[in-house]
Amino acid sequence: MEKIIMIKYGELTTKKDNRNFFIRTLENNIINSIKEYNPKIRKDYFRMFIIINAEYLNIVIEKLKNIFGIHEIAECYYEKDKSFETICELCTKIIKSNNSFKVITNRSDKNYPIKSMDLSKQVGGYLLKNIKNLTVDVHDPNIEVNIEIRKEGVYVYSAGIKGSGGYPTGTLGKALLMLSGGIDSVVAGYLTMKRGVKIDFIYFESLPHTSLEAREKVISLAKILKEYGNNGKLYIIPFTKIQETIYKDMSPEYMITMMRRMMYRIAEKVAKKYKSNVIINGESIGQVASQTLTSINVVNEVTNYPIIRPLSSFDKLEIIEIAKKIGSYEISILPYEDCCTIFVPTHPVINPNLEFAKKQEENFDFALLDEAVNNILILDLKNEVEQNDYL
Repeated sequence: MEKIIMIKYGELTTKKDNRNFFIRTLENNIINSIKEYNPKIRKDYFRMFIIINAEYLNIVIEKLKNIFGIHEIAECYYEKDKSFETICELCTKIIKSNNSFKVITNRSDKNYPIKSMDLSKQVGGYLLKNIKNLTVDVHDPNIEVNIEIRKEGVYVYSAGIKGSGGYPTGTLGKALLMLSGGIDSVVAGYLTMKRGVKIDFIYFESLPHTSLEAREKVISLAKILKEYGNNGKLYIIPFTKIQETIYKDMSPEYMITMMRRMMYRIAEKVAKKYKSNVIINGESIGQVASQTLTSINVVNEVTNYPIIRPLSSFDKLEIIEIAKKIGSYEISILPYEDCCTIFVPTHPVINPNLEFAKKQEENFDFALLDEAVNNILILDLKNEVEQNDYL
């Protein structure tokens, strides 16, 4: 007998004709995450099995928890021999005395001579007879003994470990995430990845008004999502000239509105150039002045590109809870300002007027946007290429 890891698929089981594509992508994502441990993988339409050296089991399970598309992870005992005696022997390895228990059998091999309910009863009887102080509790047991009878053998395990769910990253296209150094945008990226979307990142930088520490903070946040199976690129936009022009020439209370209109124009150019299907941001309705419905409408007016806001109806405490869960919160609260927090007016407009915003832009040199895109700095997170350009 040997210990192996069983993967139960998540939401991808709702797929029909494309299900094999989703399973293959999940397998590739798993291999990329744990290839250093030399795994052997076998899979079918319903389950995936990972054979790994026993000393790496716990490490690999921790990594699997972060891979989207997995509903449950179970550490199993496996044996080719499906005899009743072998099954009982395996079950005794996962149950101890002084416990209540329940036996659940899944018999996908319909040629197996004992039906599922009958096998559960017979194994339960064996355990009661051979292990001291056990009781059966079919409603709220201390331990569930799970038996899966498959063509290639028998698998026995107790409680599974909850996976991340969702769809495997990379199955449903690519998005460009507007990544700041704050709490919200990285959480928006995480939730988008959970829907099977690969993420690239765009970061607006205003050296020397922002610092290189602020850039490193954003790189660290992007690498948080690398832990969840994302190997996208980070596009760093030199935004200084644009921001200084807005500060010098435009109405102070409209400064955030105008800055974001320019950001969306640039994000659209980058998304088109590097083949992202949509733009993602971390906006939550009403959280700050630029996130009122009126502000969102005025900012959005500059682009017809699809904009997705995964956090639009989340409150701040819900966002912080997810940030802590994924490990980004402590990085996000580091005290390094990004370009969204410098030159902030005392009283930013809450309900901007679209026509007034357009009037502000009449004398703006839009060639600055192309200049910013032409001087983009690209950091490949997959290969961790060092940034060494436009400083």
